[in-house]
Amino acid sequence: MATLGDIGVGASINILSAFLFFLVFAFLRLQPFNDRVYFPKWYFKGVRDSPTRSGAFVSKFVNLDYRSYVRFLNWMPEALKMPEPELIDHAGLDSAVYLRIYLIGLKIFVPIALVAWAVLVPVNWTNNTLNIAARLKNVTSSDIDRLSISNIPEKSQRLWTHIVVAYAFTFWTCYVLLKEYEKVANMRLHFLATEKRRPDQFTALVRNVPPDPDESVSELVEHFFLVNHPDHYLTHQVVYNANKLAKLVKKKKKMDNWLVYYQNKLERSKTSVRPLTKTGFLGLWGKKVDAIEHYQSEIDKLKKEIPEEREKVSNDPKSIVAAAFVSFKSRWGAAVCAQTQQSRNPTIWLTEWAPEPRDVYWPNLAIPYVELTVKRLIMGVAFFFLTFFFMIPIAFVQSLASIEGLEKAAPFLKPIVEVKFIKSVITGFLPGIALKLFLIFLPTILMIMAKFEGYTSRSSLERRAASRYYLFSLVNVFLGSIIAGSALEQLKTFMHQSPSDIPVTIGTAVPIKATFFITYIMVDGWAGIAAEILMLKPLIIYHLKNTFLVKTDKDREEAMDPGSIGFNTGEPRIQLYILLGLVYATLTPVLLPFIIIFFGLAYVVFRHQIINVYNQEYESAAAFWPDVHGRILSALLISQLVLLGLLTTKKAAQSTPFLLALPVLTFAFYKYCQGRFEPAFVRYPLQEAKMKDTLECAREPNLNLKGYLQSAYVHPVFKECDDDDDEDHYSFEKYENESCVTVATKRQSRRNTPVPSRMTDQSTPSLPDAVEDLQP
Repeated sequence: MATLGDIGVGASINILSAFLFFLVFAFLRLQPFNDRVYFPKWYFKGVRDSPTRSGAFVSKFVNLDYRSYVRFLNWMPEALKMPEPELIDHAGLDSAVYLRIYLIGLKIFVPIALVAWAVLVPVNWTNNTLNIAARLKNVTSSDIDRLSISNIPEKSQRLWTHIVVAYAFTFWTCYVLLKEYEKVANMRLHFLATEKRRPDQFTALVRNVPPDPDESVSELVEHFFLVNHPDHYLTHQVVYNANKLAKLVKKKKKMDNWLVYYQNKLERSKTSVRPLTKTGFLGLWGKKVDAIEHYQSEIDKLKKEIPEEREKVSNDPKSIVAAAFVSFKSRWGAAVCAQTQQSRNPTIWLTEWAPEPRDVYWPNLAIPYVELTVKRLIMGVAFFFLTFFFMIPIAFVQSLASIEGLEKAAPFLKPIVEVKFIKSVITGFLPGIALKLFLIFLPTILMIMAKFEGYTSRSSLERRAASRYYLFSLVNVFLGSIIAGSALEQLKTFMHQSPSDIPVTIGTAVPIKATFFITYIMVDGWAGIAAEILMLKPLIIYHLKNTFLVKTDKDREEAMDPGSIGFNTGEPRIQLYILLGLVYATLTPVLLPFIIIFFGLAYVVFRHQIINVYNQEYESAAAFWPDVHGRILSALLISQLVLLGLLTTKKAAQSTPFLLALPVLTFAFYKYCQGRFEPAFVRYPLQEAKMKDTLECAREPNLNLKGYLQSAYVHPVFKECDDDDDEDHYSFEKYENESCVTVATKRQSRRNTPVPSRMTDQSTPSLPDAVEDLQP
């Protein structure tokens, strides 16, 4: 059980680590040869030039201005200077709204911490319940736990204080969320109304196109939308299964890099000995050959395979999947198509808003729609087992956090862990870093699972992975730590008490786990955030590429790897801290200052990164906000249920029923916000679409929209192929005169023979026959 001294040792280690990270970052960012690592966003925008191109030789690599080292922390106020509207123009709405999640944490917990420390801490501290329990029941506790609700005796009237404060915390949290939801919804609508023209504003993604024996997918899509959207349909681009071609192009890029590496190595060598490589796996074994000749021959083979595969994809009807990007003449037309049902059969001609071209995850578009349900079921089962089996390392981590509990069950460990400094390090620092290490590969695993499930955009992939990460953190990091910790700490007590007393013991132990979460917050939320700004991995990769692979300025630009916000990892971490803050606000308020420090530090760090480093891969106009809002309210609901269960163990029969209204009120607030604000995030108002179309028509009456949209959704692998190839390979569709009233079709059988359709089991009359039937 960690004491105040143990927490102090852990805090000292993490504060020192964070300060060291900031100090190293402040030094590295000032060096000219690191400029592209710490300010890549300005290079991508073309407003910053490399400082290594001018000046004396030494000054190209080392900053000789001593005054810049004196102001080594000036990046913090600089990160706060850019106003939010300018930040949106600079980095996009997604980045600006993501930062508001950290502000929400500060808005919620700063007032809550003040109230909790002014009201709850004195109420908890002025009792001696845990001292009595330690003598009579052998329940382990520390001086930190005496600041928690565990120190309140059963049936005490002081529990009314916690109930009243719980109501106050709930109302304040809901008020902050209401104002933020309203603010973000207005920001989204304003952003959509004022942003520049983008292909996705005019385009819908159509999936599960039904097969037809007489028409190809392209012809069928064109025919369907010319019939059902005759005044608004403009053009379309079918989706090709070019995954094999993409692998070949990726392999060629890899071979090009190795060829450049060995050519540079030969040029820089003082001898004329040509470099050698092995043909086996990763060049570790196999026959030794001339490296330059080997990779040149591999590239020559791929140069032949790529055009052949591209031609096959272009001409083989089996390479076309049952999906297409359909573009319209106006935003209004696209909104009507994307937000309505297209067929009497709701399982075909499924439409949704198309992601913006850079947001499309092309490999998953080739997955047949009918396979998605099966894939998602498989991943649901896999995620369950992943979550379940992760309880094993969680229990191990908890054993590190509960020295006294283990000593009671295993006395032979006592001589090792009783050394004061070792004990402080083990209980105040090691549990947090151990849990952090166990979670290091989790985001990659969850992203692979999301890709397997078939989501078609990078933003939806990140939102899905974030949702799974949050659920995993809730079950394992939060509930798993509490359950495992309670069992380990009360191990000896469980062995000598009746089963009816076990819930009481666990109820007492829940707030005691605050000490473990404090250590985790310090490791992950303090030192971890400070390490984020150091960008050690991108720094090493850039200099390796710059040394061995870069020949031109274009190569140097490609060597920059600024990364992105990482919504799939950052947002679940924020939600975990919000959950911990809301749960322990009424149980153990001593945890709140640690969370506030995290939110303040993370806000400054990520604001700096968004302004100078991160290059966001897509723009979803804050489509993720309903998920953020819902998870915060779920954390609030969990905190109320935990308090309700804990008061039940306190036998507060008179006061506990008054808490029953809180979950009901919270759920009612969620449903209100869902009906009031969520539509702005899932649907595009036709009024807004028409208004924007009218303004654009007045400003640009001669706009060639078809030329703008024609190739917007061509598979990017086609664009990456050799520049010498004929661009006509990718202009697959020829369109009829848009003013035609009659829509040509090859389906003669449906025109002359009233046979049932394979998709609807009903006869489909021809257009002339239907018109005749309607005439009197």
